[in-house]
Amino acid sequence: MDDRVAFDPSEDPQVRRIIQKLATGGDRSGADMEVAPLFPGFPFDVRLVAGITPIEKNGPLDFHVDRPNGMRGWIINLTVEGQGKVFDGRNSFIVDPGDLILFPPQAIHYYGREVTAEKWWHRWIYFQPRAYWRNWLNWTNHIQGVFLLRNKNKDFFQELFRMFIEVEDLSGQTDNLSVDLAMNRLEHLLLLCARMDSKPRMSAPPDERVLSACNLISENLDKPLSVEEISGSVCLSSSRLSHLFRKQVGMGIVQWRDSQRIQYAMQMLRVTNVPIKSLSQMVGYDDPLYFSRVFRRHTGMSPRTFRARSMDVFASPRGPEVPN
Repeated sequence: MDDRVAFDPSEDPQVRRIIQKLATGGDRSGADMEVAPLFPGFPFDVRLVAGITPIEKNGPLDFHVDRPNGMRGWIINLTVEGQGKVFDGRNSFIVDPGDLILFPPQAIHYYGREVTAEKWWHRWIYFQPRAYWRNWLNWTNHIQGVFLLRNKNKDFFQELFRMFIEVEDLSGQTDNLSVDLAMNRLEHLLLLCARMDSKPRMSAPPDERVLSACNLISENLDKPLSVEEISGSVCLSSSRLSHLFRKQVGMGIVQWRDSQRIQYAMQMLRVTNVPIKSLSQMVGYDDPLYFSRVFRRHTGMSPRTFRARSMDVFASPRGPEVPN
């Protein structure tokens, strides 16, 4: 640990600002990125996004998040004040300050303030993992598909708290390198959690051929590489690589490539004025209409709408501060 002064989460100025906005009605339409993502219906996309949800008893955020089909990406959640309750009945569990929850894709989401607590403030990060992170996302303790990591170490809590804030700050910047820095900070956070896990259920190390395939795809997003070409480059049959890829990455080769293309497209839409027709070719889609369909499937909106919303967000004084 470094020698920085410990920060008291109860004095977080961001929380005070959000609570004040909520007290005055708050804009839930999507224009105010501190408030809108905290309510049901906000369209999570494939970006790395982070924020804080300050739930107060009988306040406007005092409801249960209920997503029976989970989400497309992962969410890691750190309780900073009060108590939360995940699930109901026999499988329910309580989280205290310092505890972490990790929701994999499609895991059931059902959580809210513990009824006996006055508040539940929790920081969260929504993300799509890099291919080689998979071992670090397999904590020992899991309940109904949701991972739980208990923590009572105050120094470790402070370190995690700072990293959650840094990921949020970096992910809200408009330059390309800040997004990469946010991913690297998240990687550091996940590594620390994996090391803290007392009995890590580590699976086999990532297959180098799968990593090579991921690198080939990432370096050639603009090229229409077939599964056969990708498999041939790592000296495997298409069926064998597809099997290994799905087992280690958690999705198919084409699905993962599409997600990488859309992540890059989103980044370009946020920080450049490249025409959408040109952008579609930059990420490997010769047909702009097909690119728009794939983009909408991943993000819930068209590339044009995404760019317009991003411009509105970054035009605000503080930039984006996204979901719950």
